Amino acid sequence: MSSILAGLRSLLPSRDDYRGLKTGWRGDLVAGLTVGIVALPLALAFGVSSGVGAEAGLITAIVAGLVAAVFGGSNVQVSGPTGAMVVVLAPIVVLHGPGAVAVVSLMAGLMVVAAGIFRLGRAVSYIPWPVIEGFTAGIGIIIFLQQVPAALGVENTGHSSNAVVAAWQTLTEASWPAALLPLAAVAAVALIMLLLDRFVPGFPSSFAAILIVSVVAVLMGSQLPNIGELPSSLPAPTLPAFDGAMLASLAGPAAAVAALVAIESLLSARVAATIADTGPVNADRELFGQGLASVASGLFGGMPATGAIARTAVNVRSGARTRVAAIVHALALLLVVLVAAPIVGAIPLAALAGVLMMTAARMVSWQTAKRVFSSGKSSAATFAITLLITVSVDLVVAVGIGVAVAAFFALRTLGNMSGATREPLPGEAAPGDERIALFRVEGSLFFGAADRLVEAISDEEGVEVAILRLSDLQIIDATGANALAGLVTSLERRGVTVLIKGVQAHHRTLLERLGVIRSLRDPHHLFDELEPALDHARDHIRRAS
Repeated sequence: MSSILAGLRSLLPSRDDYRGLKTGWRGDLVAGLTVGIVALPLALAFGVSSGVGAEAGLITAIVAGLVAAVFGGSNVQVSGPTGAMVVVLAPIVVLHGPGAVAVVSLMAGLMVVAAGIFRLGRAVSYIPWPVIEGFTAGIGIIIFLQQVPAALGVENTGHSSNAVVAAWQTLTEASWPAALLPLAAVAAVALIMLLLDRFVPGFPSSFAAILIVSVVAVLMGSQLPNIGELPSSLPAPTLPAFDGAMLASLAGPAAAVAALVAIESLLSARVAATIADTGPVNADRELFGQGLASVASGLFGGMPATGAIARTAVNVRSGARTRVAAIVHALALLLVVLVAAPIVGAIPLAALAGVLMMTAARMVSWQTAKRVFSSGKSSAATFAITLLITVSVDLVVAVGIGVAVAAFFALRTLGNMSGATREPLPGEAAPGDERIALFRVEGSLFFGAADRLVEAISDEEGVEVAILRLSDLQIIDATGANALAGLVTSLERRGVTVLIKGVQAHHRTLLERLGVIRSLRDPHHLFDELEPALDHARDHIRRAS
């Protein structure tokens, strides 16, 4: 019981979370304000792009950002709405309506909280690098395609939930030359961001681009569609309406959202830990905190939240050392809602689309893709398959299949490194040695390599005694042990006496349980050293002659 309580305490905030605040509070304050400026346009854009509105995106950045900062497992993680989440939520909005998002946020949040409690935080470490890069590139492509309607001034209603199909439908519906105006706004945002990033690195280029384009649009009396009216305060928390049928229909989408929250948040926290020495990351607590953040966001009418890699990186590089920076970021966004809601409401949707298109383009790194493809055919195939399934099917399915493909290639490589090799008998030759076969079994004897071992040894002819050297066998699973038992039984039926040498202590229990030892003609045919086994084999040949 005490260990359970200690485990639960490790998921809760403590004084150690703010250990560096006395010396680093200035850096935290500056970093929090900086990342708040960066997060504002992204929060608005992700809310609009997901179909639930700019208000929901802003609420998520504030509420979830604050809760995750306090309860999360990283000292510098910044959380809120993200592009990957938009990709998952957009089809949910199309199928179930905007009201379902808050319910999904609650359901997914509780799942992620449970994952933290049950210590599943280390699971993300099993996702291979090519899968992560393929997943990220696929998300970037989808986000870019999702902005096509806003970039062309087309109402995004009645389109397919698949981003590729929806983008094509938009292109066929666009009204020319009216579409040139929103396209010009998108191009202006992209150009401003490129120039600022080139000549003023570190400056919040997305915020500046939206500000400039919005001011120009207002001064010119442009008819570009804008965000519209935003509330001047946060709504009161309330439980969204739902029923049993709704919960059943949303169970699958909620599980997909929960998986995405866990994967993206843990990856983001891991990336942050590599940028600067900002303290350890508690993966289980990160899940716990991100789950609570999504629950809180859902209660306020927001979206599910995850750790945001780009904003977290800005936070760290701006000098953040404690979670106070992420708290300041959330409070800065709250101040925008309280003071500047009417101004924010005038931002053109095309300007937000431009920001997201630039964000998406940066997610698709050609240099990273080149590195993946140059690292081997298996990595390239894993990357490509993950990317294609991400774009064409589903994000979580893509990760699952990507991991399965990577596992297949890894097992194939492991299997190719395993096998049985016939070796010459040591020492001086004796009469009848040609009827004795010494096999070195090495590597891994598992379900992917067991058949190859059986074929290699069974194909030998003219053998009366077979010695199996297992001392170099590193891994053996149930399939391998069962195949080995079947091999021994088959050889003994053919009149071949089998001797086994060098069974490692940690393999012995499995071999005994699956009948490998029992399948030997005599229990004394098990040896620790090669010399006694060879003496026994030669004695057997002499007696049989």
